[in-house]
Amino acid sequence: MAFLDQAQEMLSQGLDTARGAVSGVAMEQLGFVRGFVRLCNDGWDQGWHERNGGNLTYRLTDEDVETARKFFDVEPREWTPMGVNVPSLGGAYFLTTGTGNYMRNVAGNPKKNIGIVQLNEAGDAYRIVWGLVDGGRPTSEFPTHVMNHAVRAAATNGECRVIYHAHPTNLIALTFVLPLDARTFTRVLWKAMTECVVVFPQGVGVVPWMVPGGADIAKATSELMRDHDAVVWAQHGLFVSGATFDSTFGLLHTIEKAADIYGKARMMNGGSDGFMNTITDEGLRQIAKDFNISINESYLD
Repeated sequence: MAFLDQAQEMLSQGLDTARGAVSGVAMEQLGFVRGFVRLCNDGWDQGWHERNGGNLTYRLTDEDVETARKFFDVEPREWTPMGVNVPSLGGAYFLTTGTGNYMRNVAGNPKKNIGIVQLNEAGDAYRIVWGLVDGGRPTSEFPTHVMNHAVRAAATNGECRVIYHAHPTNLIALTFVLPLDARTFTRVLWKAMTECVVVFPQGVGVVPWMVPGGADIAKATSELMRDHDAVVWAQHGLFVSGATFDSTFGLLHTIEKAADIYGKARMMNGGSDGFMNTITDEGLRQIAKDFNISINESYLD
């Protein structure tokens, strides 16, 4: 059986190579795949992905699908129920990291560690059409990703295409010392660094600790994603969304840096959050006015 599996994989690689030779490219050279792989690697370099922690998905454009289609499996794999239903994304294609796979390995072997999946028309099942070889499957949090893709696509007129989950150290640490509510977290992050209110003017949502990977946390997160492009998972990590790989990475990077600054300032202040200097609420409003952005007033006094 091992020999047959190896032979089948060699045949698959040969077909990809042959098809790529015709067009002059390979799947791994396509722009959206290269951007995806870079984000995985950048997150690993930041220390946000211990072991197999974290996951990433990208909703392909029609152009992406047509460009990549020649590399799809000759015979698509079987349909797998997701446990959630997202009819608004029926038929959509996603590039996703694989469950149990390490972000550090994506760049070295994309075809093994990531894959493209298609949703059925009902939006309640998927099938793998490329990658995730050797029995790989999409991230265990794929249902959460798909539900959040649906919500963010609706909220942004389809512009949001990236959902990214990582385990940033300082942000997770804040979930041990701050009340687990969106207003508290948003105000702490906005006031930690001037740029924050510009980068995420709607603030951040917060989900209390829940078991990951199931329908309950998927629903809780998607409810908050209706009004936020970033959601904190207590004692776990952060979910962020964006139109591009750069903007999505930049959002998470900014939130994590703000959490780091707040934590260091609090330590310098003897553990107290009664700082001598801070950004006032009127200061936050002035930033929003000068940058012509709509700020979430419910998080201001």
